[in-house]
Amino acid sequence: MKEVVCITDKTDPRPARSRARLLEAATALLRTGGPSAVTVDAVTRGANVARATLYRHFPSGNDLLAAAFNGLIPPAPMPSEGGTVRDRLIAVVLAFGQSIAEAPGMVMAMSWLALGRDLEQLPESRQTRTADSPAVTTLRERIAGQYAAPFDAIFDSPDAAELGDIDRSRAIALLMGPVVLGRLSTLPNFDYRECTRAAVDGFLHVQRAQNPALNEPGSESAGA
Repeated sequence: MKEVVCITDKTDPRPARSRARLLEAATALLRTGGPSAVTVDAVTRGANVARATLYRHFPSGNDLLAAAFNGLIPPAPMPSEGGTVRDRLIAVVLAFGQSIAEAPGMVMAMSWLALGRDLEQLPESRQTRTADSPAVTTLRERIAGQYAAPFDAIFDSPDAAELGDIDRSRAIALLMGPVVLGRLSTLPNFDYRECTRAAVDGFLHVQRAQNPALNEPGSESAGA
């Protein structure tokens, strides 16, 4: 008689469940109260886990907040395939503006990364705060990717060839800067649509002016 050997998965699911509960609690606190609301006591109470469990999953406060911020960042608004470069740029910037107004998780994460990431409620060595942890680096890369993806799709399209070489980082700053500033300024009557059209038209004008081929007599854009 042959011996039957049963192979079972011995992976303990409890650590994954604990991490998920911690992230769910931290994200909820972050959404309703901002980074200052994400304290050890609040997170462990909301997740119903011990402090030691939190420290095993997130060795620093930055790691916990970075992971929570990742849950608040919405998908990037990708452009349609039809329309002019101007129309597509306007649509993408407007979509970003609407996303910022309705779900400001990305702007909140950017502010946190830029203005200071110390969370005193979790133990973190003062000597190691200069270097980003992998979790913070991942958050930075995700935010950069979210902003870059829709504009890369437009600038890589054949219709954008007329613009010549494009400094992508500068382009994103020129196009998105006014909209993000409008959100941060909390101006009550800020017109996202008008600001977007001005930002796009200004970018296109500067880009075309810096491309000598477009200013030669006989070119389609000369005198446009």
